Amino acid sequence: MDPVTHGLVGATVSQSFTDKAKLRSAALTGFASALLADADIFISSASDPLLNIEMHRHFMHSFLFAPVGALIASGILWWLVKKKLSYKETYLFSFLGYVSAILMDYVTSYGVHLFWPFGDERYSLDIISVFDPVFTLGILILTALALFKYEKRYIRFSLIWIVAYLSLGLIQQNRALKAIESITDRNAQPMEQIVAKPTIANQLLWSVRYISRDTVYSYGVRLMPFTAPKMYPGESTALLNWQDEFKDHKNTTLYTDIQRFSDLSEGWLIKHPEHDQVIGDARYSMLPTTLSPLWGITADTANPDQHVEFDTYRNADEQVRQGFLDMLLGRDLKDGL
Repeated sequence: MDPVTHGLVGATVSQSFTDKAKLRSAALTGFASALLADADIFISSASDPLLNIEMHRHFMHSFLFAPVGALIASGILWWLVKKKLSYKETYLFSFLGYVSAILMDYVTSYGVHLFWPFGDERYSLDIISVFDPVFTLGILILTALALFKYEKRYIRFSLIWIVAYLSLGLIQQNRALKAIESITDRNAQPMEQIVAKPTIANQLLWSVRYISRDTVYSYGVRLMPFTAPKMYPGESTALLNWQDEFKDHKNTTLYTDIQRFSDLSEGWLIKHPEHDQVIGDARYSMLPTTLSPLWGITADTANPDQHVEFDTYRNADEQVRQGFLDMLLGRDLKDGL
């Protein structure tokens, strides 16, 4: 989730555990501590491009690391708030802010290692976009009112807003899944895997991908209250059987890196339609109806002992923007989108 929302949620949660006189100090502590978990974005290696995406949302987003993260945050922040807060209070608010960041990343997509080191699985709910201005604005307004008016009721309202908005995400996700299941049942398609997540900055247009008979299918689903979902059938492509395609390169760096990227993508690997050597994550694209991955790795078989390159492939040209807007507004799509 974006840093501003992380900080606001951390401030809200921390403020809910203090009295009026300490609201601002608690908000500052919770806000700053919520930002610390994403410091793992700076873990990288020039020689191993996959290290950065492996480490982001890894051990620093686990529940076991939260007390350590809070200890680091409180050690820094106490010098700023010690006139208002005891160290015990500073640590408590740091811990609450840090844990709130872990949970807010959990409700988005991509996943977090909640139970590291006891398990290496990424967990995600996929019920809210990593950037949702409506969600953020509600928290911002209520948090600002609490700080300027010194009234805790606004903090309660903010917590209610957070829970209500995330609950809406769960409801919308369930509606999207049911809409796709009705299509696969009608077409007698066995569904092996499915993922449904909101598109950027909204809860109305959802991106759904599912795998059936080793083929990835994409759909856009627009969901308005009290109306039937509007379906936007998208592209389909073969799921990449990378173990077979690269079997001649076993025990090489190339093969190991593809396996690492497959783990990060939870097996949703496809060939990029515009780049011959690029293997991408089928779960993410600019439009819910397309299967042009937002990111991927270059499998250079001519240099199997070198680490793969990782790149992003974002294309937000006018056609893409118009296609997104049309689906968001429930319009019929023009040919070619």
